[in-house]
Amino acid sequence: MALHRKWDALLSLKPDIAVISECANFEQLTARGDVPDLSGPPLWMGRNKHKGLGVFTFNGYSAHPAETFHQSLCYILPLHIEGPVQCNLIGVWAQNASAGLTRKHQAGPFRRALTKYKTFLTQEPCLIAGDLNNNIFWDKPGWRANHQTAVDILETYGLTSAYHHTRGEAQGAESTPTLYWRDRKKDGPTYHIDYIFLPTDWADGIKELSVGSFEDWCGSGLSDHVPIVMDITV
Repeated sequence: MALHRKWDALLSLKPDIAVISECANFEQLTARGDVPDLSGPPLWMGRNKHKGLGVFTFNGYSAHPAETFHQSLCYILPLHIEGPVQCNLIGVWAQNASAGLTRKHQAGPFRRALTKYKTFLTQEPCLIAGDLNNNIFWDKPGWRANHQTAVDILETYGLTSAYHHTRGEAQGAESTPTLYWRDRKKDGPTYHIDYIFLPTDWADGIKELSVGSFEDWCGSGLSDHVPIVMDITV
């Protein structure tokens, strides 16, 4: 939240495309101060104007809503990306534990999106980026929201996790967290729940995959999440 006071930190990452969870809508952001120059219109969705999902584009890129959109998946945003590289993108803020959802009995919004947006995910090269709010650390036999199920489906779609491809680590065995939960302390509860998935045949083009440090993002008071950033040549 409070992206209006984090623009400098975001711009220091030199993003082409930024997917931001828990983000106020653009009207709220502009009311709270100056916003950086964007190369395309900002995209936002949510039920609360102070806390939704935003996608911002820079450096000649722009994002446009896909023709198909499922209202029931409020924080799953399918977009067409235009610019130096054209592709599809699904921005995600998966709220797997909200509105009474349980991992045991309900698949969760991201898992449902993999079915509803199958054509969108497979007809053109597609990226998935954001807070998936899941890890196989929490998987249980027979649970519908198991993260491994989503990873397996994505593999059949020809998509792989950028972090796991570059680090050579298994799902659930990540050495670097993306969330410093609850206490926002380095030695408190930590989890890896933010991901970038990309076409498998693009993965060898990844030049760098970085995860933000605790000191820069959480220790400084900016967020309980740290960014995951991919630099790729396609």
